[in-house]
Amino acid sequence: MDKEQALAKVGLFEGLNPKFLKGLASIATERSFKAGEYLMRQGESGIGLFILLSGKVRVEKADASGRSVELAENGPGDILGEMAVFDGSPRSASVAASEETACLVLASWEFNAFLKAHPEAALELLPIVVKRFRETNDALINLGAMRNC
Repeated sequence: MDKEQALAKVGLFEGLNPKFLKGLASIATERSFKAGEYLMRQGESGIGLFILLSGKVRVEKADASGRSVELAENGPGDILGEMAVFDGSPRSASVAASEETACLVLASWEFNAFLKAHPEAALELLPIVVKRFRETNDALINLGAMRNC
């Protein structure tokens, strides 16, 4: 699968104009991680977003006592680290490869430069980002409601 096709299958980019997909594919780099290697660590700067091509990763977060809690497992087609790229905040969780994992990486400075050069691409991405935020918000509200039962 080429980079353009891989990007088109990711929820964040699936409705993006093909000319923008082509531009993003040109700045994406491929990266591999061995089982146990970290793609990102909680608290670090968000230097890029990761699109999983193959393999599996676990998302974990340190709780108040410092104990690591597994939040999710992600696989091919999933995107990780996009929020830190958009808002410049430190990583909210750590992500480690559970097995040999291949990714496409969009470096934050290149991704943001692309969006500045193509503001219409940013406008196409905005509704998708908001939708994802709303879905996360709804999931948290439902989780809170389940805990109160």
